[in-house]
Amino acid sequence: MLPLSRWLRSVGVLLLPAPCWVPRDRLLGPQRRPTLGHGCPVLGAWHSARCWWQAWTEEPRAFYSSLRMNGDQKLDAFAQERQDFIQHFSQIVKVLTEEDIGHPETGDAITRLKEVLEYNAIGGKYNRGLTVVVTFRELVEPGKQDPDSLQRALTVGWCVELLQAFFLVSDDIMDSSLTRRGQTCWYLKPGIGLDAINDAFLLESSIYRLLKLYCREQPYYLDLIELFLQSSYQTEIGQTLDLITAPQGNVDLGRFTEKRYKSIVKYKTAFYSFYLPVAAAMYMAGIDGEKEHANAKKILLEMGEFFQIQDDYLDLFGDPSVTGKVGTDIQDNKCSWLVVQCLQRASPEQRQILQENYGQKEAEKVARVKALYEEMNLSAVYMQYEEDSYSHIMGLIEQYAAPLPPAIFLGLAQKIYKRKK
Repeated sequence: MLPLSRWLRSVGVLLLPAPCWVPRDRLLGPQRRPTLGHGCPVLGAWHSARCWWQAWTEEPRAFYSSLRMNGDQKLDAFAQERQDFIQHFSQIVKVLTEEDIGHPETGDAITRLKEVLEYNAIGGKYNRGLTVVVTFRELVEPGKQDPDSLQRALTVGWCVELLQAFFLVSDDIMDSSLTRRGQTCWYLKPGIGLDAINDAFLLESSIYRLLKLYCREQPYYLDLIELFLQSSYQTEIGQTLDLITAPQGNVDLGRFTEKRYKSIVKYKTAFYSFYLPVAAAMYMAGIDGEKEHANAKKILLEMGEFFQIQDDYLDLFGDPSVTGKVGTDIQDNKCSWLVVQCLQRASPEQRQILQENYGQKEAEKVARVKALYEEMNLSAVYMQYEEDSYSHIMGLIEQYAAPLPPAIFLGLAQKIYKRKK
């Protein structure tokens, strides 16, 4: 049996010290040689059998030198995969707009669609879309990864990115946000305003046009349609919970419970950010069993909660020049992880300070809430949560990943652990 910490190091997926991840004595099940991840950015470029042999027989210096080389290969592979994904966007825009942009009746609207796509769909980290491609490469044997199937995987990845853009354009309006991905929110652009609502609809409808154009003849077409529809519904239910829990102008701290918070993040973030891209790749690889999807969901929804808590923390304590947005959770009266933790620890006097200042637009009131969080040392609470949650996720991967390659989930975990944006 191979200890998890040594397994992680030997495959070069996670290069942090073993104690950061799990106890040394935790195992990942029977030792087995990983499958090749041809061209995969984070999950691919596995060590050869020689590297496994080095792990047991050669001097540590030689092994760690090989490990560093493998890490560099992974970074190169990831950069190439990301570049290929971004380059495919021009094809997405072309397919969606080229044929009709000169149409005498709808040409002006198609020109607007092109502008909406090019402003709102790019500029992010592309993690959701890339996850489709990475997972597809990991699940499908190399001989079946022909150019057409890879084009479909890239396109479905962009469908996930378009869904994200649809949500962000809408969310920015509802939250009165100022910036997104380092630029002015779309609805605040001159001449846009609330017309951005219809632009968001254009982004959403583009998803189903692409799925029809690229996947209609595939056996998994209906699965993808249902998956995207279900993920959209779940996210909109989560957004509804978010809005009704914290209506503007009505601060009710009693609504901000941990139970309600977990429901919001599960539906608003976890389903579409983590389960959707992996599930899409699973369907494209012919994996449609209920058990496999249920097990993957157990891991991925937990990751989604972890991801949203990071987002809530970065909303206030992150660097806007890095995150690309100015946080407004305090002003917007959001049921955020920070306010839930504050309420669990607050004295009556501290709760009164929160009651008087939370959900207010004035800069001095926002600063007073932040000062209260700092006084309660919520940053330290968050750091401890991050470590505990990560260990829990590692345990879920150990328990539920099979028969899928654990590397799918480990690669996702590595992307979000200690992230700054």
